[in-house]
Amino acid sequence: MRARYILVDGLPISFEEDQTIMEAAMAAAIFIPHLCHHPEFKPQGSCKLCTVKANGRYVSACTMPAKDGMEVENNSPDLNDKRRTMLQMLFVEGNHFCPSCEQSGNCMLQALAYELEMLTPHFNQFYPDRPLDASHPEVLLDFNRCILCELCVRASRDVDGKNVFALSGRGIGKHLIVNAESGRLADTAFSLADKAAHVCPVGVILEKRRGFAIPIGRRRYDLEPIGMQVEGQARRRSGEL
Repeated sequence: MRARYILVDGLPISFEEDQTIMEAAMAAAIFIPHLCHHPEFKPQGSCKLCTVKANGRYVSACTMPAKDGMEVENNSPDLNDKRRTMLQMLFVEGNHFCPSCEQSGNCMLQALAYELEMLTPHFNQFYPDRPLDASHPEVLLDFNRCILCELCVRASRDVDGKNVFALSGRGIGKHLIVNAESGRLADTAFSLADKAAHVCPVGVILEKRRGFAIPIGRRRYDLEPIGMQVEGQARRRSGEL
């Protein structure tokens, strides 16, 4: 069978049947910024950071199927400027104070801000007042940092089979909730062993009694920028490294 290719910023990369642009790019060690994408879950395109231009049209790379001969624009000043604006909006909508955050250095939102050279939040801070949930014996929930990526929702529903989390409200009032009559995590079947306990890209779901176990400066994104990590993972899978 003839190999099929898409062009990403002029570079031809092959892809397999039913792969999305995101999947084809990551397999070829090409980084497309994203927050809501997870290789184990069905894509839903909620964060829009992976927006690329495919044959001149803006699309979400995580949901758009790759098609033979498709020309994809990814790493361009125009797209990266739009991504920076989306990041700025995410930072001001929640309470993301990196110097005091337990996830600093392990946070994808922070790592992408560095990757895309976001120097200022630009917009006025919303300072939402969302409650913490420390009711569970193993996990603390800090709803103030939620970016509505729905990774915990999908993991709990599709992998754990528990439906612990959901989104409620609309527009600026949209927020993460716990599916219990009390609204407390302790009143669910949630466990630290659940997939949902380990997919949050920011600092909403925190394991208790583990704070700052790895010193700042030695954490995942302290050691290597997020884009280089994705590229390195792809090369390791292909045997290049």
